[in-house]
Amino acid sequence: MVPSIRLNNGTSLPQLGFGVYKIGDDEVTGAIRTAIEAGYRAIDTATLYANERGVGEAVRTSGLPREELFVTTKLWNTEHGYDSALRAFDTSLSELGLDYVDLYLIHWPLPAQDKYVETWRALEKIASDGRAKAIGVSNFQIPHLERLIEETGTVPAVNQIECHPWLQQPLLRDFHEKHEIVTEAWSPLARGGDLLADEKITTIAEKHGKTPAQVVLRWHVEMDHLVIPKSVTPDRIKANIDVFDFALDAHDTAAIATLEQGKRLGPDPDKLGA
Repeated sequence: MVPSIRLNNGTSLPQLGFGVYKIGDDEVTGAIRTAIEAGYRAIDTATLYANERGVGEAVRTSGLPREELFVTTKLWNTEHGYDSALRAFDTSLSELGLDYVDLYLIHWPLPAQDKYVETWRALEKIASDGRAKAIGVSNFQIPHLERLIEETGTVPAVNQIECHPWLQQPLLRDFHEKHEIVTEAWSPLARGGDLLADEKITTIAEKHGKTPAQVVLRWHVEMDHLVIPKSVTPDRIKANIDVFDFALDAHDTAAIATLEQGKRLGPDPDKLGA
């Protein structure tokens, strides 16, 4: 049901996955089981989320072959540096109880620390050893990406960034496209609330007989983003993946384009860690 996106190293992953930010370790296994039953095959976690153990349990007990599930986790900010990153990855893999992850990301660049290039070299080692099928970054800006590419020659497969109709990031997405970096959207619904109540979104939703959240997720899909909505509510988990039976028209996409405000809900990647 969910189409796949091909990464620059030949790996493919489902375009719409299940995010588990702020879902506790005791709750995440059940939420993932619900998601898998609904058709999700990609799960996005991170060291920060403190639920890798529950994610791994859900994957191992899913009844599906390991190769049918795509697991992403991320290196946290306290573990930048070559040796630290290798140790952190070992810890994540142990917590997950898996032999490999499908995608490993540097969570934030922390440019003031000036360690993200050596951290990236550790990820290159992890990938070359086959313990991560693909490697990428999260919250990297154009100068950070340019430096990685220039100094290591390895282009990240993915850059997971805050992206939603209020923060559409056209310049960064254009850079991604030119360098075959896939854009992955975190907080794709802008945390719900006001965005989903916007008259332009609700009007489009009424026209298509869909929910506002489904309209925004469909917009991400049509923008060729990877997208990872999060919910613990079974009905919403199921609704969030039900976005492949309709399409937005030119009027819809033009209306959504006007919602751009440059409005961040999360930290500024250039300032975090300064």
